[in-house]
Amino acid sequence: MKIGIDCRMMSSSFGIGRYVQQLVKHLLEIDSENEFVLFVNHRDPRDLTLPSPTRRGELKIVVADIPWYVWKEQVKFKKIIDKEKVDLMHFPHWNVPILYNKPFVVTIHDLTMYHFPRPEATTLGPLKFWLKDKAHRMAVRHAVKRAKKIIVTSEFTKQDVHQTLGVQMEEMVVGYQAPFETTEKQERNKYPISNIQYPNCPYVLYVGAAYPHKNLKGLFKAWKIFCEKYSDGYKLVLVGKDNYFYNNIQYLISNIQSAIHLNNVSDEELISLYQNARLFIFPSLYEGFGLPPLEAMSHMVPVASSNRSCMPEVLGDAALYFDPENYEQMADVIHRGLIDENVRFELQNNARELLKNYSWNKLARETLGVYKAAINDR
Repeated sequence: MKIGIDCRMMSSSFGIGRYVQQLVKHLLEIDSENEFVLFVNHRDPRDLTLPSPTRRGELKIVVADIPWYVWKEQVKFKKIIDKEKVDLMHFPHWNVPILYNKPFVVTIHDLTMYHFPRPEATTLGPLKFWLKDKAHRMAVRHAVKRAKKIIVTSEFTKQDVHQTLGVQMEEMVVGYQAPFETTEKQERNKYPISNIQYPNCPYVLYVGAAYPHKNLKGLFKAWKIFCEKYSDGYKLVLVGKDNYFYNNIQYLISNIQSAIHLNNVSDEELISLYQNARLFIFPSLYEGFGLPPLEAMSHMVPVASSNRSCMPEVLGDAALYFDPENYEQMADVIHRGLIDENVRFELQNNARELLKNYSWNKLARETLGVYKAAINDR
């Protein structure tokens, strides 16, 4: 079987990019039957972080240097895929070319656009944003309607897609992601590395974007309560790429002397930040999966998390929970996670057991099963 995978967002950083990178890496490691065609936007394929498969003839890299969410993607990318004559295409996001009518599998990570639309982020103006939003929603509905199989990131997302888009439950397969796998060298790096501005005191860590549904403004309100009520001896460290949303809250960050925002953090630096954190905080109002808390747990960092959406499903009994819109409660849970050693010890033990449920190798095997089912469904 000849399988194409849209890898144009492949990255070892965050979110969907990390999902694509790790999925492809493990598919190539475990599969000995299928030929894979990877569509990438790298002008130099050496930029790809991939294993060196022994089956050289069964891996082809095709440059498709086309950005996501543009009209060129709808026409030109489709032509590039068609030329390769794949038996099955895997789109790791909903941006499937509307006119693509060959068999495909799609991964739906969440339906944030339906629950937290972001018109304040656009420079297009209200009308153009409305048109763009409508186009995106049309693409999502097309993707789930035409897909042979749909991979979703959690039972919560499965229910959300069913209720919001009317997709039948049996058409979807839950595939849990896993924490980023570190190398032995990275695991030994237990001390801060020189080019990161570490605080000279214990810190609470947040890793992720600053979209409105991430609830960083709520975190700042809770942090202010925490500092006033308990202590100003801790720092709040935010890790996320500089963009419109982080720029939009810089005035809030600058007004908190104990807050630091770090941009352009490498994987090695991120691992070091995890390893030296006292507590990980995740105040999100909505997630399709929520990978950063699991990554924190993989470095034995206790986690305090929102109790919304999929978080209790994903984190189980290995996190302290709070109502993300109850800032007093969030502050109290942060304090408890920082100072109660019995709770911290219990969370770390529970995390060890929880993490056994998450594996990229397992996800890759499950994804191969989805591919086979999709082909047999033709």
